[in-house]
Amino acid sequence: MSVYTTVSQDEMRAWLQRYALGELVELKGIAAGITNTNYFVTTTHGRYVLTLFEVLALNELPYFLKLKSHLSRHGVACPAPIADHTDNFASLLAGKPACLVSCLSGHDVSQPNAAQCFAVGEMLAQMHLAGNTFPLRMVNPRGPAWWSRTATELYPHMPADEAELLRAEIAFQDQHRFDDLPHGVIHADLFKDNVLMDGDKIAGFIDFYYACNDILLYDVAIALNDWARLDDGSIDDALATALLAGYQSVRPLTAAEIQAWPLMLRAAALRFWTSRLLDFYRPASGELTFTKDPGVFGRLLQTHRQRQQFWL
Repeated sequence: MSVYTTVSQDEMRAWLQRYALGELVELKGIAAGITNTNYFVTTTHGRYVLTLFEVLALNELPYFLKLKSHLSRHGVACPAPIADHTDNFASLLAGKPACLVSCLSGHDVSQPNAAQCFAVGEMLAQMHLAGNTFPLRMVNPRGPAWWSRTATELYPHMPADEAELLRAEIAFQDQHRFDDLPHGVIHADLFKDNVLMDGDKIAGFIDFYYACNDILLYDVAIALNDWARLDDGSIDDALATALLAGYQSVRPLTAAEIQAWPLMLRAAALRFWTSRLLDFYRPASGELTFTKDPGVFGRLLQTHRQRQQFWL
């Protein structure tokens, strides 16, 4: 993700002594994303990804790191965390909690095709099934209560028409709860830049640091809202159909999920519109940071509110 915390070569060399990974060869910042600090770390034993957590505390990391270890053991394509000499996945570096994970092959895609969307849906369903045996639990910290609380801070900064749309959608979502739908481990941020592709195959899902326990269908909606979204805020029907077909080839949706699908697409758009508005009006400082356009999800929300067909 973006580089907020600078790590020196000497700091990295000293910290690497905790691991059986050889000597440092190269340390290179990764300038993408908006939440944590990431570096590529090359040693005499191989290449890894270093993450320094800008918000999460050290004692909050076991859920995420143990989840990735669990999913990797169960065949889900994702980076595996590396344990140090004390058998811990994380420790402090440059004053921040930090971990190393395996560096996967492949690359993200900005304009996916239908086969890639099918593969994403299929692997997402496999991840949901593998999560059934993960024993830890994490309540979604950016659920409906967070939307409402954050929105009250944003309204004074927003144009009147956008503020009214945000108020209306939050009020609408507050009238609908889906506690009866299947729950489990969700990625909660499966955008195109969080999936590495090897051609039309999945090389790995990455960036699990919004993962939590929530409605599985919500996770599908988050993924579709990015993978099938066009630049103008509309949804490509072929890509949406492919992603849903891939998902249902592994875990068919229930009748209740199909009924809730239109509202879940709106909820997923609302969540990321709110978070991007927060980043826009209250940006974090960083060495290589950038803020993503919140209007993308405002337009997408309007599209979903007017949509009649939903590919199911």
